[in-house]
Amino acid sequence: MISRPGRQVWAYPQPVHLGRSFDTLFALARDGLGRDVRDGDVILFVSKRRHHAKVLLWDGTGLCIYAKRLERGRFNAPWLTPGAAPWRLTTTELALFLEGSRVVGHVPLSPPALAR
Repeated sequence: MISRPGRQVWAYPQPVHLGRSFDTLFALARDGLGRDVRDGDVILFVSKRRHHAKVLLWDGTGLCIYAKRLERGRFNAPWLTPGAAPWRLTTTELALFLEGSRVVGHVPLSPPALAR
């Protein structure tokens, strides 16, 4: 469901209390990132201690939240630094992140789309 073609994944650049509701996470994505999950964007939120992560997405009929709590260790979230710009991840990077992998050498491999 998350890895549908054309989806853009955005990491929210600040820690978030993950007891927040669907509507609050949706508002953070809209107001804080300028992204609308109803347009196909996927938003990744990470807690302050980096033990919890949530992914907010729209499945065509409603908002969905995928939540994960690590039993050991912490999520590596290099975008959680003061003044950091939002990170765009691929769905593959998101899957690796949720498995607990480190995000290393984050460099876009594809050129930007050409304007028509």
